[in-house]
Order: sequence, then C-alpha cells, then structure tokens
Amino acid sequence: MDATMSMRRDVRILLVGEPQVGKTSLILSLVSEEFPDEVPPRAEEITIPADVTPEKVPTHIVDYSAQEQTTDQLKDEILRANVVCIVYAVDNDYSVQMITQKWLPFIHETVGEDLRMPVLLVGNKSDLQEESSMESIIPVMNQFPEVETCVECSARNLKNISELFYYAQKAVLHPTAPLYCAEEKELKVPCVKALTRIFTICDADNDGLLKDRELNEFQKRCFNAPLAPQALEDVKAVVRKNCPDGTRDNGLTLPGQGLTVACCNS
Repeated sequence: MDATMSMRRDVRILLVGEPQVGKTSLILSLVSEEFPDEVPPRAEEITIPADVTPEKVPTHIVDYSAQEQTTDQLKDEILRANVVCIVYAVDNDYSVQMITQKWLPFIHETVGEDLRMPVLLVGNKSDLQEESSMESIIPVMNQFPEVETCVECSARNLKNISELFYYAQKAVLHPTAPLYCAEEKELKVPCVKALTRIFTICDADNDGLLKDRELNEFQKRCFNAPLAPQALEDVKAVVRKNCPDGTRDNGLTLPGQGLTVACCNS
C-alpha cells in the first residue's frame, strides 16, 4: 500500500473560481448525475463514502461562493483543504486571467511560501466552445509547479466530471512532489535510484533494454493488464522524440525509462 494512502484517512477538495464559472454545477452534476435545473449560490459540503471512490478513501467536496462567504472564510477553507480546484470557464477569458492574477497568488499568500498546496485547473463549460483552452493553460502549468494538471469538463454534458474529482483525489494520495522537481523539471535522486532498481529487475535478459515483453510484464504485475500495442509504440515515440539515447533496438534504455516517468509528472 502507498505510504501516503496509509496515513491519509480522508481527502478534502475545495472548488474556487470566479462567479458563474460553474463550480456549484460541477458538484451537483457529480452527485445527481444530471445537470441541475436550478443552481443555488453555493452547494452544501458533500461527503462521498470510501466504498464509492476509486482510492477507497472518504472524500469531502467543498464549494466556495463570494456571494455567501467572506475572504477570511475562504482562507480558512483553503487551510483545511488538501487540494484546491481553480475552476474557470473555457469561454470566459477573464476567468482564465484570474487564475494567475488572483487565485494562485491568493493561495500562495494563504498557505505560506514554505508549504505547497496541490492545485488542479478545471476548465468548465467545454460544451460551449469547440477549441481547447490548453494553449492558454499550459504556460500557467509551466510557471506554477503546484499545478498538478488541467481537466476540461462540462457540468451540463457530464463530461469528465468523475475524472475531475478522481484527479483531485490522486493529487493528494499520490503526490508528484516527492518524485519530481517541477522547478528544475527533473526527477529527484531517490526516484532515480528506485527507477534504476526497477529497471534492473525488469530487464530479465540483462541486455540493458526493456523490450515490449518486459514492459508488459511490469505493467501486468502493477496493474493486472498489459499495455495495448499502440500504447507501447506511443510511449516509445515520445521517448525517441525527446531523448536521443532513450531507445535502442526498439526497446527502452534506462534514460528512456526515466524520461517516461518525468513526462507523466510534468
């Protein structure tokens, strides 16, 4: 069992963002599995029992409303949270601008410079715009290492709603910070040592390469299912593009394995 999971008894997720971006709708759509006809200014705190969450940990989802809460109450909620979801509307440029001009600085100020609160960026209302908002969001993710990922979703269409809260839970239970230094964009020394050990164990024929069969043996041991052939080729294609010595004879080298993990955390 993951050490973080064994210590963590529950997860508290806080949703913040500008008015009308759909924070409350996201919560209500998750709970009722349909878009609400009427949306209150703020949803009551929701607790999802452990037995219906992917990680089997009770999860509390908390809404924020500038209409009903003060700045001091917002600060208290941030300090109580394990992860903050900054919600923006993909069709509202102002709500995107406020991510860096307001919300991320406010979270920094609240938790202090010595602590890092994991943050997810949540692009709601994807049903209203065909173009992705990722072109605007990727620079934010590169600038602020506490941003774990970005999820585009639609409360109205129920698109990626479950995935949003799964990623928020995962950011708490399986944090990337112990493994990957986002500022330096490189794996940390203990992670490199662990990966080297894993590579040695998985390299059954001791040829210095992880061939498809060896990669799939590792995948089956960890996840009880092999990778699809196309998924294997996609991984190797990314490695070839970004690491000249990452592949050899159609297998992953040790540097290639390290790049694969770094790409998953960046």
